[in-house]
Amino acid sequence: MAGRKRRKNRFQFLTKKFPVRMQRKLVLLFIAVILAFLVLVGRITYINVTKGSKYTKLVLNQKIYDSKTIPYKRGDILDRNGTKIATSERVYNVILDVVVMTDKEEYIDPTIKVLNKCFGISEKTVREIVEEKPNSRYIVLKKGIDYETAQKYNEIKNDTENYPNVKGIWLEDDYNRTYPYNTLASDVIGFTYSGNIGAIGIESAYNDVMTGTDGREYGYLDEDDTVEQNVKAAKNGNNVVTTIDITLQSIVEKYIQQFNEEHAGEEGSGVTGSKNTAVMIMNPNTGEILAEASYPNFDLNKPRDLSSIYSEEKWNAIDEKDQLNILSSIWRNFCVSDAFEPGSTMKPFTVAAGLETGTLTGDESYYCGGYLHVGDNDIGCHLRSGHGTESTMDAIANSCNVALMEMAEKIGIDNFIRYQHIFGFGEYTGIDLPAEASTASLLYTTDTMTPVDLATNAFGQNFNVTMTQLAAGFSSLINGGYYYEPHVVKQIQDENGNVIETKNPVLLRKTVSTETSELVKTYLQAVMQYGTGKRAQVEGYDIGAKTGTAQKLPRKDGKYLLSYIGYAPQENPEVVIYVVIDEANVDAQDNSSLVLELAKNIMSEAFPYLGITTIEETGESQTQQSGQSFEDTEYSDYDQDYTDDYSNEDGSYVDENYKPDLDSWATSSNID
Repeated sequence: MAGRKRRKNRFQFLTKKFPVRMQRKLVLLFIAVILAFLVLVGRITYINVTKGSKYTKLVLNQKIYDSKTIPYKRGDILDRNGTKIATSERVYNVILDVVVMTDKEEYIDPTIKVLNKCFGISEKTVREIVEEKPNSRYIVLKKGIDYETAQKYNEIKNDTENYPNVKGIWLEDDYNRTYPYNTLASDVIGFTYSGNIGAIGIESAYNDVMTGTDGREYGYLDEDDTVEQNVKAAKNGNNVVTTIDITLQSIVEKYIQQFNEEHAGEEGSGVTGSKNTAVMIMNPNTGEILAEASYPNFDLNKPRDLSSIYSEEKWNAIDEKDQLNILSSIWRNFCVSDAFEPGSTMKPFTVAAGLETGTLTGDESYYCGGYLHVGDNDIGCHLRSGHGTESTMDAIANSCNVALMEMAEKIGIDNFIRYQHIFGFGEYTGIDLPAEASTASLLYTTDTMTPVDLATNAFGQNFNVTMTQLAAGFSSLINGGYYYEPHVVKQIQDENGNVIETKNPVLLRKTVSTETSELVKTYLQAVMQYGTGKRAQVEGYDIGAKTGTAQKLPRKDGKYLLSYIGYAPQENPEVVIYVVIDEANVDAQDNSSLVLELAKNIMSEAFPYLGITTIEETGESQTQQSGQSFEDTEYSDYDQDYTDDYSNEDGSYVDENYKPDLDSWATSSNID
């Protein structure tokens, strides 16, 4: 009885603490939870029945057991005949999965031994990695393993009988950029860094074209825990076919190398045969560059290795900052990125401007007494005794400064400056190579040019050009007046050799008339027949040309840039060759026989290879034109563009308003 009373009192206590209203709410809440649970169960059941397989795959896809990159192959660079100049070779990276290797104690030693046997990776290196990164699944132990080495490892990997406990090693596909011809066309081709990024040259200019897209391989476990793979293939880069002829390039570089070895300093001293030696060969009728080289060059496979120029001791003694400057200078493409005073190679352009404007007819005669008085200055000719009476042809053949200054005076400042730009001086040529120099700031304007400036510009002093500018402009002078955009790439092809894009010749403008072109060519022919270029004549070919010997700033230092630009044959020119020797390592840098000999050597081998039309094939004979022969004078070794007759002994100019701060002008050694 007492027990029933106590239970009743307990119930009364609960009912007092949870009143009826609260109890009803709790019951409703409980019912709501039950209903929600039933709805959720129903929804899950519905999803499982209707879309279960879809969501199962999504979940399983996240259970990645393996994911690796499939590298793309960077596009090749080929010469015009299809020879590979730059390519990417398949290599392999050695990867270590530390977790797998250390899963069992018996795996460790056999795996370490195989790593050393196949790949030369020391036991110490592997054990340090295991200790420092015991949970790592991806450690690159070695890069760039060749195919033969990879095959050697694969044989071991598949030999489970003799090597059952070798675990955790796998090979990752990769590519290594290689250059089969090492130094050939080094600053034109360029090299890559950080794998697939072009540094200079075509590698840089056409980087996007040759760059592909990496692929990806994913792995996951399906419902039965079997391996399933999903592969997204890599997209390889496109190939670049250049206008360069590798055989012609080899001919050019052979003679450049020969010249520099002959005049180089002590072996390993870092002193080459010249500050720069450069050659361009182009088709004047298309703008295609067939060969382009400069020296010093470098090995594209080892661009930082200058052991061919510097001894190890000499190189290590150079400050790190200076080392970088030396490397940058050597990697620099002189033909495109450096500017200099052209010297007498400018003279045909001056004559052409006069003929085009009608201020000259070509029938004029001139008297050279050794100098010309301009303003308050006497500006000398290279032949101090004077050339005497000359025709226009003689003036070009003998490279007479006096005659050219008189021509420029008739042409006038406005016309002269206008034609400088028509011929492309001070303008970008548009060549498809990086870092083309701008020389616009180094040309006079109608407001800044004085009569003295006009006189010296007429024979190629006191303004700057690049080799590419002058070669493109000269091509228009001798091809009938057609200025083509110079270029080094001919086609873009896909990885299978299908042509995607053809780089057709781009005609930018007409510079001179056909009549002017033909007349100028007769003057250039005379240069080779009885003028300053006669010593470069190649037997059997009818060649036209112009020579130059430019005295560099500051004038008193005795530094010279020698040049020769020629073409063949005389009728319908097929090729232009431009040779520059900047500061030859000789006692007398103004000796133009250096550049004439180099040009002749190259032309003697290049012309037959290119199949240039010979005199015999045209049915013509090489007859010497009448005129005063420069060969008969005591100055026959050179064609020097003197300007020191109107400067003080210290190299400063008499007229302070002439050109302020001349010594700060960018020359071939520091122009950007």
